[in-house]
Amino acid sequence: MDDAPVVVAALRTPIGTAGGALRHVTAADLAAPVLAALADRVAEPVLEVVLGNCTGPGGDVARVASLSAGLPVEVPALTVDRQCGSGLAAVQVGAALLAGRRGMVLAGGVESASTAPLRAWRGDPPVPYDRAPFAPASVGDPDMGLAADVLAEKAGVTRKRQDEYAARSHARALSTRAAGGFDAELVSVGDVVADERPRALTVERLARLRPAFRTADEGGTVTAGSSCGVNDGAAAVALVDAGTHRRLGVPGLRLLATASAGVDPNLPGLGLVPAARQALQAAGLGIDDLDVVELNEAFAGQVLACCDELGLDPDRVCARGGALALGHPWGASGAVLLVRLFAQLVHGAGGRYGLAAIAVGGGQGVAAVVERCP
Repeated sequence: MDDAPVVVAALRTPIGTAGGALRHVTAADLAAPVLAALADRVAEPVLEVVLGNCTGPGGDVARVASLSAGLPVEVPALTVDRQCGSGLAAVQVGAALLAGRRGMVLAGGVESASTAPLRAWRGDPPVPYDRAPFAPASVGDPDMGLAADVLAEKAGVTRKRQDEYAARSHARALSTRAAGGFDAELVSVGDVVADERPRALTVERLARLRPAFRTADEGGTVTAGSSCGVNDGAAAVALVDAGTHRRLGVPGLRLLATASAGVDPNLPGLGLVPAARQALQAAGLGIDDLDVVELNEAFAGQVLACCDELGLDPDRVCARGGALALGHPWGASGAVLLVRLFAQLVHGAGGRYGLAAIAVGGGQGVAAVVERCP
């Protein structure tokens, strides 16, 4: 796999809470400073820009962001949508576009829940548009929160485990931020320089919250405290071919394997499990070979169910805090996982192998396995 593409830079914006510090920044304007910073950091010809986005204004957000970043008009740009997996899917697409070429592809994702347009079905009067379907109603199209609650029950993940995991995610993120552990990966947006969501939470405080999607009598255990937020943010990586990486002589992450998979749309949170297994198999690795694991923390119960299914110790997941604490800007979150891997494997304590995996509404999953290379 010495000819695999290599991530040589990885950056993200601070993640804001919807309606918060980034509430006036459009999706394209969130992504533009990340693209500009990557292009400035890696002075190589940009062949393509690929960005994931879920709920934006339509059109080609990647093209608008690319031009706003000051990239040449000759650089084409593509926007992809695999819902929550869009940011990681964009990296898959970017790697495919790089195959057989010399140069650099910028790939990642962006979401501005704050500025996403309100929509309505045509009619007299118009009917408010809630969300796009994840799957046909005849197959099953649950909201993600309800689906996570059902998954936690089926997997036997207790309320106590969920609260403990959520509290730990916030504690880890706060500790990392206090130590400057996010500084190298952040690109400021105006005067916003830090993630907005992490806060001091205790298991005792979380235990007082009511279930958010089903009552306790109905078996509900997922609360607002053990769920991700609704967020704004962007993240992207610079992918180069192996020859360019050798010439640059900088450390990076070799993209050993990626995978996408489908599962029952009624239990979408499990989607990352087969994707992770397929990517690990393609890379010739097992769970025990991994030094850093970044799973998107959409819901504590969902992550714990996936860890149990994979035989993965949850304590190994998101060592610096995950989406429960940092936030889940849907179209960007898959790329945020790669940024986190880069920060830890390349700029952090080291290690060799990393896994990024994310579940997707409608019953899908996306995963990537990387190797640190000199």
